[in-house]
Amino acid sequence: MLLRLTVMGIGLGVLAGTGLKLLAPHLATGAVDAPKLDPGNQASASTLDPGRFEPKKKLTALSESWARLAAAQQGLQASGFLLVLDDGRYAELQADQALPAASSIKTPILLAGLEDVDAGKIRWNEPLPLTKEVVGGGAGWMASRPVGTRFPFFESATEMIRVSDNSATNLLIKRLGGKEKLNARFQALGLPATVINNWLPDLEGTNTTSARDLAKSIALVDTGETLSPRARDLFREIMGTSRTNTLIPLGLLQGLGKDAADPDSELLSFGVTVYNKTGDIGIAYSDAALIHLPTGQRAVAAFMVKGPFNDPRSAELIRSMAAETAKTLVGRR
Repeated sequence: MLLRLTVMGIGLGVLAGTGLKLLAPHLATGAVDAPKLDPGNQASASTLDPGRFEPKKKLTALSESWARLAAAQQGLQASGFLLVLDDGRYAELQADQALPAASSIKTPILLAGLEDVDAGKIRWNEPLPLTKEVVGGGAGWMASRPVGTRFPFFESATEMIRVSDNSATNLLIKRLGGKEKLNARFQALGLPATVINNWLPDLEGTNTTSARDLAKSIALVDTGETLSPRARDLFREIMGTSRTNTLIPLGLLQGLGKDAADPDSELLSFGVTVYNKTGDIGIAYSDAALIHLPTGQRAVAAFMVKGPFNDPRSAELIRSMAAETAKTLVGRR
C-alpha cells in the first residue's frame, strides 16, 4: 500500500510539475492562454486525444530539407523520423536504417523495465546487486562502487537516463532477463532494428536501433499503448532528468532563432517542452525526444548520425535537422 501511494504521489507531482513548467512563461505576465487547437486537426476541442503512432500525411518539404542537410556532409550516414501524434503529420529520412544505438538504446530499455514494474514482475524499490559482469566503463558513477553494492530499481532506472550510467543500464538488462529476452521483447513491441548484442558502453557500436524505433518507443508510452497512466508518468519523470540537452533541444531553439546555455528553459518561453535521451560513442550520435508543442499537440522525433570518430559535424547535423523541425512545427516569432 505504501509503495502504491509513493508511486501515485510521484505521478501527481510529475503532472503538477509539468503543468507549472509549461505555465511559467505566462504567469510572469499575469495571464494564461489556453492552447489554440487547430479545428482541422482535432476531432473535438473539448477532449484531448492521446494520439497514436500512425503516420498519415508526409511533411515533404521537411523531409527534403533533412535530405539536403545530410547530403552536404560527406562521410556521414544520417537518419531521422518525426511524427505528430495528434494528427499523423510525419517526416522521414532513412528512418528504418539500423545504426549504432549508443546510449539511445536506454530509452526502450526503460520502457521494458517500467512494463515489468507495471505488471508487478519487478518492485519499484527492488535491490539490484552490482556484479563484475555488469560493471560498465564510461558514463556514470555506479561502476565506482564496490562489487556487491545493491541499488534499488528506481535509482538504476533513473541514473541510466539522468547521467547515462552504463552500469545502471547493464543492471537493468540483467534483471530484465538478459540480451536475448530483451531483444525478443523489442521485436514484440514493433522495434525491429533495436538489438542489444553487448553490454554498455558498447564503444564498437554493435547494439543497434533506428530513428523510427526510437520515436516509437517513446510514442508507445505517451499514447497509452503500453504503460498505465502511473507508469507513464514515471517514464516521463525519468526522461525529464536527462542532463544532456545539446542536440534536439538546442537544435529546436536554434531553429526558433535563439541560442542559450540552457535551451530547455529558453524553449519554455515558446511553449515547447522536450523530454529526450541522447547517445554518443564518438562514431555515432543520436537523440530521441517527446516534444510538447505550443498548440497542445505532441510530437516524437529521433535523429541518428554515424561518421568518423568525434567528428563535430555529427552533432551539428542533428541540431540542424532539429532546427528545420522547429521551423516547420513552431515557426519563428
